[in-house]
Amino acid sequence: MNFKKKATLTLFSIAITASSIGQSVSTPKNPVLSDEDFKFLETLTETIIDSSRIYPGQKVADQMGNNNTRIVLVKPGGRGSYPAFWIRDYAMSLESGFITKEEQRNMLMLTASTQADRTWITKNGSMIPLGAIADHIRMDDSLPIYFPGTYSFEEQGTPVFGMTPPYGDQFFFVHMAHYYVGTTTDLSILDKEINGLRLIDRLEIAFNVPPSRLDNHIVTTTDHFRGIDFGFRDVMTITGDLCYPSILKFKAALELSELFKKRNNQEKAEKYRFIAAKIKEAIPLLFMDSRGMLKASNGKGSQADVWSTALAIYYNILSNEETEKTSSFLSQTYENGYLSYKGNIRHILTTDDFSDSTAWEFSLAKKNTYQNGAYWGTPTGWVCYAIAKTNFKLAQKLAKEFIDDLRENDFRKGLEYGAPYECFHPSGHKQNPLYMTTVSCPLAAFRAIEKP
Repeated sequence: MNFKKKATLTLFSIAITASSIGQSVSTPKNPVLSDEDFKFLETLTETIIDSSRIYPGQKVADQMGNNNTRIVLVKPGGRGSYPAFWIRDYAMSLESGFITKEEQRNMLMLTASTQADRTWITKNGSMIPLGAIADHIRMDDSLPIYFPGTYSFEEQGTPVFGMTPPYGDQFFFVHMAHYYVGTTTDLSILDKEINGLRLIDRLEIAFNVPPSRLDNHIVTTTDHFRGIDFGFRDVMTITGDLCYPSILKFKAALELSELFKKRNNQEKAEKYRFIAAKIKEAIPLLFMDSRGMLKASNGKGSQADVWSTALAIYYNILSNEETEKTSSFLSQTYENGYLSYKGNIRHILTTDDFSDSTAWEFSLAKKNTYQNGAYWGTPTGWVCYAIAKTNFKLAQKLAKEFIDDLRENDFRKGLEYGAPYECFHPSGHKQNPLYMTTVSCPLAAFRAIEKP
């Protein structure tokens, strides 16, 4: 490594917060929730994750057959929704602390075994590159489905859902391995061969699958060869340089750096730490607007993105000055009613909708439904974390609203109840009850919040 790079690494501090490592499951000293509410959320999260388990031989939907993988799978939620193993939702829920070591190892190995071993083109014209990680994996025959929108191996990969698989799952694969090693100290798993290739090599290959800018490592895409930036908005068209998957890549780079450091490979540890530094430097320069909000991209769908903005603060990407400005703005939008509903968060502020007919510029979903304007619990913890940087009491208020809604609509009250829902809207729209990341992600974030 040349002197310029070494100097950059020395001067450009990369702080790994407790939230980015995901190892701590202790209650914070200054909790954003009361002890009673925190315990309620912990218990509910554990219950939801348990209801999301698919045991060997179990059937959760007639059309999907039995779980023939011989291992416990964790799907995105309870009841009959999403009857498969979805890498993204599972990886995002690890920091809840309720996935056993054996379950982690088994699902990590399954994911590695279905990594694309060659580049090929689907019958519908989309490309699956070497090293791609599945969007979800069927439980009856363990076939990888690399694209959203289908459970069919043969019919997957239509241009509607991208010409290449979503970009986030590759980075979530890295997180799965990093979290397992961090919680078990089992470094030997990195040398385990899966179909003739070591896990550590598979992690590096996956990391380099999403197309990126040569100068700053930011994930990028084009109109003609588009990939989904993040699976929680796979019905949107977002192009150009992409903020959310670049945030995930930042985190994955730090995690790879730490894994290689544990393996005493200082050259690669520095390589990935440098990549993280370049991404951290580039994100606010490329995406931040005058209010402190990060835009989803600089192409189509170039709108201020609440999820990216809050997650960037959660992963300590923004500077102290930027964090204070952004936190203050989010606090203001919350107080003005533009940000949340019953403690749940929109992708886009109501003041930033693209038009009267849609929140995002390009969407397959109707306005104020699903990913196009409904409210989600998944990012609530990140938003609370961001707001707490400048207004801890306001963060407590938002967190309390979130818990109060969960209590009011708790699925354990009866079949007519369904909280935690995947998303909902005051118009009456509700989608997918017993949804895992709605509680698992906020729980992990609430643990990381401390009073400034």
